[in-house]
This record gives sequence, C-alpha cells and structure tokens, in this order.
Amino acid sequence: MLEIDHIVISAETLEEGTAYVTECLGVDLLEGGQHAKFGTHNRLLRLGDLYLEVIAIDPSAAKPDCARWFGLDEFSGQPRITNWVCRTDKPRRVIGRTLPGTGEMVPVSRGDLHWQITVARNGKLPLDGFAPAIIDWMGADAPPTRMPESGCTVNQFSIMHPHAITLRSFLSGLLSDDRLTLRGSEVPKYELTLKTPSGPKILT
Repeated sequence: MLEIDHIVISAETLEEGTAYVTECLGVDLLEGGQHAKFGTHNRLLRLGDLYLEVIAIDPSAAKPDCARWFGLDEFSGQPRITNWVCRTDKPRRVIGRTLPGTGEMVPVSRGDLHWQITVARNGKLPLDGFAPAIIDWMGADAPPTRMPESGCTVNQFSIMHPHAITLRSFLSGLLSDDRLTLRGSEVPKYELTLKTPSGPKILT
C-alpha cells in the first residue's frame, strides 16, 4: 500500500544543497522547478526506483499564506536529510492510519504534473520529521520513471529515532522494503547508503 517515493534533503539555499550532494556523490542533479504554493524550489536525482529531492526556500517567490512544507520555515544549518515521502494509490485508506499531525492531503501542481501530499498545518511532520509524508501522484507515473538513470541506487536507508517503535508500528502492514531499517536512538538521524559510479557513498 506504501512505497518509498523520495528522500528529502533540505538546505538554506538550493545552491548549498546541490553542492552537498554533488560533492558527495560525484553526479549532477536535474533541474526541478518551483512550488508556488509553498514558495520553494528543488533539484532532483534518480536513485533507481525512487529519487532524491534537494529543496530550499525560493528567494524569488512570494511568501506563502501557509507554513512551508518539510519545516523549511525554521530550517537552518548544513544541508541534510530532513524528511522522506511514501507514495500510495489508496490515499484514503492510508490517511486513516497516519500518525497525529501528519496533516491533510493538499493538492499541488507544476506544469502538467498534478499530485496531492500530506502537509502538516505547522509544516512539520510528526516525530521531528521522521514520520513520512504521504503522496499520491493521481494516476501519473512515479517521477523516477520520467528521469534519466544517474548510476546511483539505494543500498540502505536507515532511520534512527527515540520513537522508532512508534514509527515501526505505523508502517507495519503498509510498507515492506528490505532497504529500510528503523533503529532506536537518543539522537534522531537519517543515513542513506548509496551505490554510485565512484563507489559506496553515504548521505546524512
């Protein structure tokens, strides 16, 4: 019912986020676009059957009349993984099981692409952003199928959090992916291990 759709790296500027990924992986990112609804912009990288999104506040965009998604209104510091997103074609069934504070499905569009995604009222997903947002591409092909291969694929996606048990309970019966590991930890942290053209690499 759920599949990992993409992993989000937030940055203070899109240039900083892009440089972080490019320097670590040795590959170039694709141009993404702007999200007028939330005043953000992004760049993308295909990782096999999912993708990486680097996102930041767009300084040329008008300030939105709602909280920006992925907690970007309060983001600061070095570029890092802050969120992940799972896709479904059965949003009504999934939304009924999401953690409190996940938010409602919000329609978003860019060009001829239309989707809906859960956005919390305050912009912050539950468990410090470690609970996934839920996305429905509304019948369109998942984005990775529309991107060129980058030569990078996911070996392991690790989520470490004090409430890992809560997250595991939510995902039980909804998501099964051998690449995903959940571990208890006093310090919340993401770790993405990738196979790249230049060898194994890790993004955090």
